[in-house]
Amino acid sequence: MDSRAAALVRTTFKAVAAVEAGHEKLARSFYAILFTAQPRLREFFPASLDTQRERLVSALAHVVERLDEPDELLPFLAQLGRDHRKYGIEPEHYPSVGESLITSVRAHAGTELWTEEVEHAWQECVDLITRTMIVGAQDQDTPAVWAGTVIEHRRVLTDLAVVRVRLDQPMHYAAGQYLSVQIPSRLRMWRYLSPAVPSNPEGEIEFHVRGRTGGWVSPALVGHTDVGDRWLLSAPMGGLGVPRNPRHKLLMIGCGTGIAPLRAQLVAMSRRRSNPRVHLFVGGHHPCDLYDLETLSQLAAANKWLTVTPIVESDENPWWHFDSGEPSADLPGLDPRRTGRIGAVVAGYGPWADRDVQIAGSPSMVQTTKFRLMAAGTPVTNIRHDPYL
Repeated sequence: MDSRAAALVRTTFKAVAAVEAGHEKLARSFYAILFTAQPRLREFFPASLDTQRERLVSALAHVVERLDEPDELLPFLAQLGRDHRKYGIEPEHYPSVGESLITSVRAHAGTELWTEEVEHAWQECVDLITRTMIVGAQDQDTPAVWAGTVIEHRRVLTDLAVVRVRLDQPMHYAAGQYLSVQIPSRLRMWRYLSPAVPSNPEGEIEFHVRGRTGGWVSPALVGHTDVGDRWLLSAPMGGLGVPRNPRHKLLMIGCGTGIAPLRAQLVAMSRRRSNPRVHLFVGGHHPCDLYDLETLSQLAAANKWLTVTPIVESDENPWWHFDSGEPSADLPGLDPRRTGRIGAVVAGYGPWADRDVQIAGSPSMVQTTKFRLMAAGTPVTNIRHDPYL
């Protein structure tokens, strides 16, 4: 797409978002229009579409913001196409999907904003999306889904568990990527998770899962997963594990279970002979949230190129945390623990203008940290994070 068409699409999308609950209304009408045109597609999705609607808006926002960045956009769309095979989506379904999206955007943009030129720009955008996703979905080198068995479920905190799954056949993914899982008790409710270990010939994957209050899937993953459960996993996605320049020093910032994709990369790097300097900031609300500090300590102690700085917002654990076995704050290989908001603390170290930056955590943490770094002088082109799916 040329810059003019991309700007028109971006302006229209932002105008829809400016209306109260604009994106939510857009997503609701999209699925209503789609399922009217293709009733059989409804059975591929869960009964509750709340999460699905959020993912649609997040993915669309990610695409719209990167229409001028084909090197970033096209691989994402190809991965999205491979990922959508898990639903049973076939190439013949895509025209209806594209038409439903344009119809929905047109209805919410309004007649004054929706001109013939805007229509052409959106058609070009949708054609790019569907064409690239179809090509990605037709990749015959990987299955649509992988099946695996839970071999370990370890409750680390009240609302956090470490789960290990052994796949029936190994999956190759780049350390730092993410994928979606489906568990037996939540059919058709796929949840995105990041492996905390690199891919391996044994096909064993470790996930760190935090139960989200009000969530459909994550509380079941934490509280009701049993050894022997059979999971389905989709194709890997994301670009955090692909360094833009392998010679550049790295700044990694992870909060909570957001540490998983960063940890997987560090484990992979520890197996190489040479690595750039890496500074990892790992954060949490309370000391108990630094649940993986022992592993990070071992990595830092064994690898001189790695610096790990723990950060907490409060030096005291919450009243309901009774686990006295938490890691010590002075583990070997770690910097002294800092107290404060992770974005403010990291930005206070300097502009990091010479670093490739990766941020992983909740959407609010990622956005706040990104803005803090930019305000401190970090070029936005240096900063990477996955879309909020």
